[in-house]
Amino acid sequence: MHELTARLLSADTLGQALERLAVFGVGALPGVVRCSVVLIGEGGPLIHAGHGGPGVAIDKLQYTAGTDGPGLESARSRALVTAPDLAADARWPDLAHAARTEGVHAVAAIPLDLPRAEVGALSLYFGTTDAPGADHLLTGMALANQSELLLDELRRREAKSSGATVDRAIGVIIAQRGCGVQEAYDVLRDTAQRLGLDRQAVADRLIAVAARNA
Repeated sequence: MHELTARLLSADTLGQALERLAVFGVGALPGVVRCSVVLIGEGGPLIHAGHGGPGVAIDKLQYTAGTDGPGLESARSRALVTAPDLAADARWPDLAHAARTEGVHAVAAIPLDLPRAEVGALSLYFGTTDAPGADHLLTGMALANQSELLLDELRRREAKSSGATVDRAIGVIIAQRGCGVQEAYDVLRDTAQRLGLDRQAVADRLIAVAARNA
């Protein structure tokens, strides 16, 4: 867990942290052919990362096409979801062909619950039907529990950094337009809506342009 903590907390972004978690999951648990992580926030797109070849199509069906599966079920129910033989599991018939084609048999999806309004799941894919065993599940749950704390800390850091960037952008708008604080916030909001971007992205662009013109 010390290695996991070091890897995740040194990540530059939450997306990079999820990628590192997926890589770590494959290496930490014997028999795992793919580790997949998904986070779903309120009103925003899901964030997904995975490592390992078998199971890529299963992830695409769930997290791109929106097909129901163990990862989404675990995130939705906030409960452990297991499938000893995914190719024959009647709960998710749409995943059966992909499971057979990719040689994925057993799956364990462990819920991730971040305090900052996000849910998700850590999914472990196995190449045999004799998994997951008790040791797999205990290790996987310990991994998920530690990851929740680390990912929430990264979210907190990102929120703090985002707030500082927005404040700088508001200052740029006030200087350029000679307006008040509330009007500057309205300008930033309206610009973000018009461009179809989030406020952070517009703030980054404003600051970059101001720096080039300085």
